[in-house]
Amino acid sequence: MPETAVPQPAADPTRGDVRRWRRHLADERLESAVYRDLAARRAGEEREILLELASAESRHAAHWAGLLGERGAGHGRASLRSLLLALLARRFGSVFVLALAQRAETRSPYADDADATRTMAADEQIHAEVVRGLAERGRAQVSGTFRAAVFGANDGLVSNFALVLGVSGGGATTTTVLLTGLAGLLSGALSMGAGEFISVRSQRELLDASTSDGAHAAAYPHLDVDANELALVYRARGLPAEQAQARADAQLRALPAVEERPVDGPGGGHDVVGSGVAAAVSSFAFFASGAAVPVLPFLLGLSGTLALVVAAVLVGAALMLTGATVGMLSGAPPLRRALRQLAVGAGAALVTYALGTLFGATLG
Repeated sequence: MPETAVPQPAADPTRGDVRRWRRHLADERLESAVYRDLAARRAGEEREILLELASAESRHAAHWAGLLGERGAGHGRASLRSLLLALLARRFGSVFVLALAQRAETRSPYADDADATRTMAADEQIHAEVVRGLAERGRAQVSGTFRAAVFGANDGLVSNFALVLGVSGGGATTTTVLLTGLAGLLSGALSMGAGEFISVRSQRELLDASTSDGAHAAAYPHLDVDANELALVYRARGLPAEQAQARADAQLRALPAVEERPVDGPGGGHDVVGSGVAAAVSSFAFFASGAAVPVLPFLLGLSGTLALVVAAVLVGAALMLTGATVGMLSGAPPLRRALRQLAVGAGAALVTYALGTLFGATLG
């Protein structure tokens, strides 16, 4: 359907209609600017895609400007979501911005707006999938290190806060609580870093063992052309018998200029796995930073109930931040993810405090 097929608004639109049109106009202009800002930091096909999205948003802006006519943009302000998106795009231009843009496109109000065309509503749905594809590239690049960072920070917050609450519930002195918290920080950070390093390295070694290094290509000139056992290599990699035979025949016909490339094995996930050292350092640093939060009030000289309350507030805010960050990156509702993270962490801490109180009363 052409963009010009615009439902005619009432001859005398209400103030609410005009405010809504102005808000839509401001949103579209801002989103167009966001895509252009992102495009300025990229090159090649990704830059072209972002510029196309910017042009589409400009077309939508022209629709609302046309409805407003002589009324103009007035004092219409973009939504908080669009303003946040623009701010992040200018400061970072990262995968987080694309994830937010994906969510913004998914939640477009045009499907239920009588003054928006069906073409505009369809455009927004397609834009969401386009941005999802762009964000997926960035997610794949940061997934390994980001996973270690988020898990490390979350584990540090929950485990050390639970540890501090447990010993506090058991009646330990402030000095004992502080020493326990610092010991938990150091031991947990070292354990997380070492564990992440071993985990990533082991996964990469498994992938390497399943990936061809191309050394067998040296045997090609000496193969029996009639038997052509090279086809078995491709069949073992998962190709059907006919395709495997055809590919093997093509390889032998290309001799002696054949060059085997190890692209048929499952080793394509190396980039997603990430670096073992980077994951270990990230996990160590973020666990330590998370574990330091519940200890901070005691380091500042607070004690007793006041120190625990301050620690609980700080840990709760940090848990919500990590949850919202994961939600932003995945395109999910940030607030829902933040509350889920808070609920899980608070539950673990309360159980530990209750057990510490019980054991303290029993041992005492």
